[in-house]
Amino acid sequence: MKIFKYLLFLLLIVLIGGSIYIATKDGDFKVEETQVFDAPQELIFNEVNDFKNWEYWAAWSTSSEATVNYGDIIKGVGASYEWESDDIGEGQLKTIETKPFTQIIQKIKISNLLGEDHSKVSWNFEPIENDQTKVTWIMEGSQSFKEKFLSLFEDRSLSEMMQPKLSAGLTAMQQVIDNKMNEYNISVDGVVNHGGGYYMYMTTASKISQVNSKMQPMVTQVSNFMETQGFEKLGNPVVIYNEWNQSNNSAIFSAGYFTPNEVRTPIDADVLNGSMPNQKVLKTVLKGKYDNIEEAWKKAYQYIDNNGLEIAESAKPFEVYQTNPIETANPAEWITNIYIPIKEIEND
Repeated sequence: MKIFKYLLFLLLIVLIGGSIYIATKDGDFKVEETQVFDAPQELIFNEVNDFKNWEYWAAWSTSSEATVNYGDIIKGVGASYEWESDDIGEGQLKTIETKPFTQIIQKIKISNLLGEDHSKVSWNFEPIENDQTKVTWIMEGSQSFKEKFLSLFEDRSLSEMMQPKLSAGLTAMQQVIDNKMNEYNISVDGVVNHGGGYYMYMTTASKISQVNSKMQPMVTQVSNFMETQGFEKLGNPVVIYNEWNQSNNSAIFSAGYFTPNEVRTPIDADVLNGSMPNQKVLKTVLKGKYDNIEEAWKKAYQYIDNNGLEIAESAKPFEVYQTNPIETANPAEWITNIYIPIKEIEND
C-alpha cells in the first residue's frame, strides 16, 4: 500500500514538474520569410491587400479541400475571409492596418485540435533598384499551454512547420504576379483622323535596339524644359519616327509632347518646335508591356497589306503613350497607341 502511495506521490511530482516546465517554456514564435520580386512595390502591395488574390498562392487558400468565405470587405482595412480545411483546420484572417505601399498588418485566428491560436501577420514591402521589391512575410504570436505540451511530441517546431508554407506562398505569388504583368492585347482600330498640331521635341539617332532606352530620358528632358519655359503640354508623350532602317539597325526619331501653339525656343536650346498635319492614320493599340511593341507594329503593317491601304509618302509614323508607368504600376495596364499615316484615296 505504501508503495502505491509513493508511486502516486512520484507521479504527482512528475505532473507538477512537467506542468511547470511546459508553463515556463518559451511559447513565443516568429516565422519570417523574405523574397525579392521582379515587380513594382505598388503592384505587390495591391496583390496582398486584396483577399480575392490569396486563393492563388496562400497555403490555406490553395488547398483543394479548403472552403473559403469572404467578408463584406475584401480589400484594405477591415477586409476579412475565413477558411475551413481538414488539413489545417478553421481560420480567419483580417486586415487591421495598411500603410500604402509599404506595410500591411493583419491578425489571424486558427482553430484546430490544439485549440484556438491568435497571431499577428505582417507584410513589409521595400523597393529596391530596377523595379524590384523585397517582400517580407512575418507570422508571430504565443502558443497556448496545450500547444506547448503537444509540441513536445512533434519532430519539428511550429516555426519549422510554418516556414515552408510562407516560402511556398511567396514563390507562388511571384508566378501569379509574373503572369499578370505579362498579359497583353493588341487591337487594330482601323483608319481614323488625327488632328495633328504643334509639338516640342528632341531628336537623336541610335540603333533600333536602343530606341526604348533613349526615348525615356529625352521625354523627361523635353518635359522639364517646357515646365521651365512655361510652355503648356497637351496629352501624353509622343515619339515620331523620322527614319527606320531595319537592314542597318538604325533609327532617327524625335521624342516630346504636343503643345497648343507654335513657340520660339532659344537658338542654343536642344528642344525644338515642330508641327504635324491633320491626317488619316491607321491606329493600333497595344495594352501591355512595351516589350510587345514590335508585334504590334507587325500587326499594323499586316492590316495595311490585307486591306489594300497605302502608307502616305514621306509620312512619319508615331507613338503616343497613354499611360504613365509611375502612375500605373501594372505593365499589363500600360497603353501605347501606334499611328501610321495613310494615303487618302482620291475620288474620280
